[in-house]
Amino acid sequence: MAARVIAPSMLPGALDRLRDLREGLVANPRFRRWAARFPLTRPVARRRTRALFDLCAGFVYSQVLLACVRLRLCELLRAEGPMDAAALAPRLGLGEAAAQRLLGAAASLGLVARRRGGRFALGSLGAALIDNAGLVAMVEHHAALYADLSDPVALLRGERHGATDLARLWPYAGRERPDALDAEAVAAYSTLMAASQAMIAEEVLDVAPLRAHRCLLDLGGGEGVFLAAAAARAPHLRLLLFDLPAVAARARARFARAGLEGRASAIGGDFLRDPLPGGADLISLVRVLHDHDDAAALAILRAVRRALPPGGRLLLAEPMAGTPEAEPAGEAYFGFYLLAMGQGRPRRPEEIDGLLRAAGFAPPRLLHTGTPLLVRVMLARLAT
Repeated sequence: MAARVIAPSMLPGALDRLRDLREGLVANPRFRRWAARFPLTRPVARRRTRALFDLCAGFVYSQVLLACVRLRLCELLRAEGPMDAAALAPRLGLGEAAAQRLLGAAASLGLVARRRGGRFALGSLGAALIDNAGLVAMVEHHAALYADLSDPVALLRGERHGATDLARLWPYAGRERPDALDAEAVAAYSTLMAASQAMIAEEVLDVAPLRAHRCLLDLGGGEGVFLAAAAARAPHLRLLLFDLPAVAARARARFARAGLEGRASAIGGDFLRDPLPGGADLISLVRVLHDHDDAAALAILRAVRRALPPGGRLLLAEPMAGTPEAEPAGEAYFGFYLLAMGQGRPRRPEEIDGLLRAAGFAPPRLLHTGTPLLVRVMLARLAT
């Protein structure tokens, strides 16, 4: 009898059936108890138990981090070196028992590290918080997100009464005329975006083809942090920023402080209503597209298409769903963050590809950034 040839198209279905069988076994309590005792399956069972517990305890871990940030524990340990709970307690404004509890929790998360004699030093993750204003600002900011997620089912069903905390922070989300927002209304979110934009800018500019262009327009560019970083990388580049009028005013002040008034201009308007400024042969969308639902995202891309000259390019940068080894960041974190904000969604590269093609762009090229969890970059030319 001839051997049966297994077609490649048969493999996905067979793999899915095997996965279903495996998960069916895991769903059986008797199997789980057996797997936890059997030597060959015990390590896998323990890893899965740990992963499930981490899902349950994730909010508590985040609050330990918030306490460390608010008490500036990591900065204190860097400045003064290893200390025990008795020495740290008065510096943190805590009792010794509370300080010991916080230090033990922070050590278990890698924020601090245990040393001999009951002392604690800066840990590997805590070191990443040092001089990282953007990350610290996001940790503080998450208090609003957690409040909005206190009843996630109500949020999913649209049953929450009144605006969410995130919608109040991002007042342009769902607003009929965001260009009417005044300076006070945009101050909080503009400050937050500026604090976190520096680390994103470096990732993007490491792969951006600035030398091939003469004028960069940053659409939705906030206070101008990205353009200020681009100015340092490419002294020949002329710089334009387009954002809501009250935000553009903040960008002009930043450009003046940086000595960029002769090279950088900030124009106020609404990119969903107003024509974009002309003259740029490179237009950037940095953490903008995922803030908008599909219809608005397509409208933005079509506006970019109209503003670009022949040979011009679009530089699109944002965290994307489906990023290898960072899948929860896209679908879980940004998916629910944008839900609480009131609009937008994380997209996979192939979904962005489809929007770009519908807007009149050629198939884009995905560039490799150093930290794809934070941001991925796509470069697109106009379709011919």
